[in-house]
Amino acid sequence: MKRILIAAALALAAGGQALAADLPQPGPPPPRAPATYVPAPVPVFTWTGIYVGINGGYGFGTSNWTAPTGSTGNFSTDGFLVGGTIGGNYQWNQFVLGIEGDGAWTNLAGTTYANCGVGCTTQSDWLATVRGRAGYAFDRILIYGTGGGAFGNVQAGTVAGGLFQSATQTGWTAGGGVEFAFTPNLTGKVEYLYVDLGNMSCGQPSCINGTSVSFTENVVRAGINYKFW
Repeated sequence: MKRILIAAALALAAGGQALAADLPQPGPPPPRAPATYVPAPVPVFTWTGIYVGINGGYGFGTSNWTAPTGSTGNFSTDGFLVGGTIGGNYQWNQFVLGIEGDGAWTNLAGTTYANCGVGCTTQSDWLATVRGRAGYAFDRILIYGTGGGAFGNVQAGTVAGGLFQSATQTGWTAGGGVEFAFTPNLTGKVEYLYVDLGNMSCGQPSCINGTSVSFTENVVRAGINYKFW
């Protein structure tokens, strides 16, 4: 009996090994998927910050001498401008509010001989503005309007006399522009300003006593600003 049981156990073991040999063997593990590349998020640009810059452009406008004896009528004045800028912006959502001041050297000038045979001349050698700005940002593009006070010197005299009377005039300015951010700190702009410095009072020996001299300019300029944060 024992021999029969031992023989049966051996046969069962041999059959199990044969069956195991016939079964498919497990293959190598599947390759691991490559790591997924997740790019770093691009920082959102903000116009908030303090900035300084330089600007330059061209001005063209008119002047008019009105004296007790008559008026010259409007005559053209023009010239170049170059100067510096300082300002600050604050942005929430896509709206941007700011304040900006600038000062420029100018060579704005014009002369007329119409109704002024001695050559009535109006000129200015500096111009400054302090303005508010309000705009809408399309990420790195800012479209804005601006307006505020304008200051400048106005000089009036005649070519024949060669003597000029000078006054520092206060007026107003308004305009708009487009600004683009090249980097987080460097921006460039193109803008237009209309400047009205009112009427200067001019008398002897430069003008006939009681003469009023008006001075307005259209300023088209470009600028580069550096934003500190």
